[in-house]
Amino acid sequence: MQKKSLFTGSLHLTAAAALTLCASLAHAQDVQTVRIAHAGPTSGGIAHIGKDTENGVRMAIDDLNAQGPVIGGKRIKFELAAEDDAGEPRQATAVAQKLCDSKVAGVVGHLQSGTTIPASSIYNKCGLPHITAAATNPDVTKRGFNTTYRLIANDNALGAALAYFAHDALKIKTVAVIDDRTAYGQGLADVFKATAEQKGIQVLAMEYTNDKATDFTAILTAIKAKKPDAIFYGGLDAQAGPMLRQMEQLGLANVKYFGGDAMCTEKLVELSSKAGTVKNVTCATGGASVQKMQGGAEWKKKYDARFPGQFQIYSPYAYDATFVLVDAMKRANSVDPQVYVPFIGKTQFKGITANIAFTPKGELTAPAVTLYTYKDNVRAALN
Repeated sequence: MQKKSLFTGSLHLTAAAALTLCASLAHAQDVQTVRIAHAGPTSGGIAHIGKDTENGVRMAIDDLNAQGPVIGGKRIKFELAAEDDAGEPRQATAVAQKLCDSKVAGVVGHLQSGTTIPASSIYNKCGLPHITAAATNPDVTKRGFNTTYRLIANDNALGAALAYFAHDALKIKTVAVIDDRTAYGQGLADVFKATAEQKGIQVLAMEYTNDKATDFTAILTAIKAKKPDAIFYGGLDAQAGPMLRQMEQLGLANVKYFGGDAMCTEKLVELSSKAGTVKNVTCATGGASVQKMQGGAEWKKKYDARFPGQFQIYSPYAYDATFVLVDAMKRANSVDPQVYVPFIGKTQFKGITANIAFTPKGELTAPAVTLYTYKDNVRAALN
């Protein structure tokens, strides 16, 4: 009897171990890998901005995975599919098609309006949702695609805010306007010009460059002869930095300088070689400053610990964009874009950047605008 009891107990133990093993295997098999893409320029002149945005997505994916998400009855493991569009519209459409073909679940991107607008058509055709954390041209959402969303204020808000500040706070009477001929730069400059003229500011000159230029001597020399109180530049920090340096060299040290979010970065000071003209900058971004975001200060500490010295501007929005996509998946109980896309438009999400909800066209219902200047070579919020 004693031997039989021992043998039976051994069988019970073996059976229990087998059941545990089977349960573990079943659990492992229930884990589904879901890829969320980031698309933006991680090479070229504005790679520092694109990498900052990609960092935001990486952080979000890590934080989501730490929550052990379960969607559709399966444990989900999110992975990043990182794609470089080099800031080029043609490459952006190629990237968009690649992401459609590879069946990623959603996209955070693109960075610029000139890449986002053509890519959005590709995403719409294949039913793949994307949320831009940076592109501000109003045309991004004008077509009303239910796959396209924007997480910051658009150029109408940014350009108007800058023009109002120029007139009301700085008492600017005359301005010269330069843009880089991109969808972003030209769109922002057009809004600023129209609003400035409505406020009674005289536009003395309209000049054009491109988003690869580094020498602005001829343009600035022509502008100097007209003696404007200020210069507005619609373009990126990669051009704004050298332009500020050349303004100082040409004796335009007292001319105010305005621009949008794509030049309003931490790296602008470095790109200008710490020119004295940086102190004359007023720039606008869509959203609150990271210090005033709900939970922004704590989030920034985590970011800096993981990506020291890399913060620029858009990573908090990219972080929230990733969470918004996953929030829609959870509410739809599906990671299939065809199922969860309609749930994005019904978003009510408390993010790092703001309480997020969208209009029927994919714009934020309550976008904020923050104005910045540079004090002692450090970017500082004005509001």
